[in-house]
Amino acid sequence: MINTLSISRGSKLAVLASALVYTGLSFGVATGAAPLQAAGTTYYHATLSAPASETKAVTDGVAWACKDATCVAGKTTARPLRVCRGLNRKFGEIATFKVDGQEMAAEELAKCNG
Repeated sequence: MINTLSISRGSKLAVLASALVYTGLSFGVATGAAPLQAAGTTYYHATLSAPASETKAVTDGVAWACKDATCVAGKTTARPLRVCRGLNRKFGEIATFKVDGQEMAAEELAKCNG
């Protein structure tokens, strides 16, 4: 007779349940709402003229996190004006738009909102 290492059916279910709970918790932490001003992750910072209708949005491939009239996003390869216009199409007029802490020039902001 060959001895094999096996566990009971109840133990198998417990292991499966534990794995599912762990996966669910890990996914929740990874995709949960992060602080808007998380250190080192904010590259674009926009203040909308009116509060955002959603807390999370993706525009032209840029993932935005919004709270009230403030939206932030990480760095992308797109030009800042294009990023600004994408946000404008989604939420309307942009009051201020900063790129890596530098405020967008008034002429560029007018193009963004135009």
